[in-house]
Amino acid sequence: MSAQGYENVETLTGSLSEAELIEALQDVQFLGIRSRSPITENVINSAGKLAAIGCFCIGTNQVDLHAAQRVGVPVFNAPYSNTRSVAELALAEIILLMRGIPARNAAAHRGDWHKSASGAREIRGKTLGIVGYGHIGSQLSTLAESLGMSVIYYDIEHKLPLGNAKSRVSLRQVLTEAHVVSLHVPETPETSNMIGANELATMREGSYLINASRGNVVDIQALRAALDSSHIGGAAIDVFPAEPKGAGEEFLSPLRGVDNVLLTPHIGGSTVEAQGNIAAEVAGKLIKYSDNGSTLSAVNFPQVVLPDHEGVRRILHIHRNEPGVLQQINQVFSDHDINIAAQYLQTHESIGYVVMDIESAHVSDLFDSLREIDSTIRCRVLH
Repeated sequence: MSAQGYENVETLTGSLSEAELIEALQDVQFLGIRSRSPITENVINSAGKLAAIGCFCIGTNQVDLHAAQRVGVPVFNAPYSNTRSVAELALAEIILLMRGIPARNAAAHRGDWHKSASGAREIRGKTLGIVGYGHIGSQLSTLAESLGMSVIYYDIEHKLPLGNAKSRVSLRQVLTEAHVVSLHVPETPETSNMIGANELATMREGSYLINASRGNVVDIQALRAALDSSHIGGAAIDVFPAEPKGAGEEFLSPLRGVDNVLLTPHIGGSTVEAQGNIAAEVAGKLIKYSDNGSTLSAVNFPQVVLPDHEGVRRILHIHRNEPGVLQQINQVFSDHDINIAAQYLQTHESIGYVVMDIESAHVSDLFDSLREIDSTIRCRVLH
């Protein structure tokens, strides 16, 4: 961001508590966070100067999006920057599980020498079932197919297949057919414990499960029972219902100590390349909103793509989405004898966002009048 002229940047290592965030954000205009900083309604309401939030990660669960929307604060993230990294990890885990590497590795660490072809299989010719055929699922699909796997998938939305992948009309069909099931779904009420005891029992005898999506998608206790009974041949889990808040906290899980399970500490997207992509994408979105007013891909805000505004002043007006607001805004400009060179408007749920380019240099009185409109949340001028 320094290349764009942003020099007053404060960097903190580690996450802050709600009370610490309230104190730290008093004079902050643009906030960048990772996944463990809880941006609650109290934090947002206390940060009177806050203009935008950038989540340098994939999800935005740590932010109260509705509270941010109510005060006119757009929230940005990088939803697709780590898709390749997650897909590559899932593919590697498929190979390791089907070769029985986790159990053989654990045995070797104990001094046992399990040199046998028993239970070790190539992935070529096997069926991979993908649940959630979005950016990660579809990329995994092409990678797996290039190594000779047959790919089937299930998604609640209609998705066109890549390569020779074939869609299935139900989750059950994927579970019953696949040698390996890989989960790539978002965290929603519908996906909570979507893989429980019944679903695990539906899977093929000796099949494998991979979860690199969200921690609450799999019933961990049910998975442990299915592993203990050998109905499930192995698993690779990267996300968990409860995860340590930091490196010093012990990781607790019913899956600890199970030889045929790969446990990774939520690192599906943790590669140098992915982190670089995320940093560049989110920082770029914050800069674009700060300098230009564009809100493309904001998760809680009207999305407006704006051209450059050289030679004019750009007025950003955020307001409650109520009838007649645009008419009142235009009346203010008319009353001040100011011509609007260009105007852009979008609405999103309860909020409206209108952007106006003007050639006038005198905006102080204009601003006062715009703020007096009852529906106004906030105004900003870009030079």
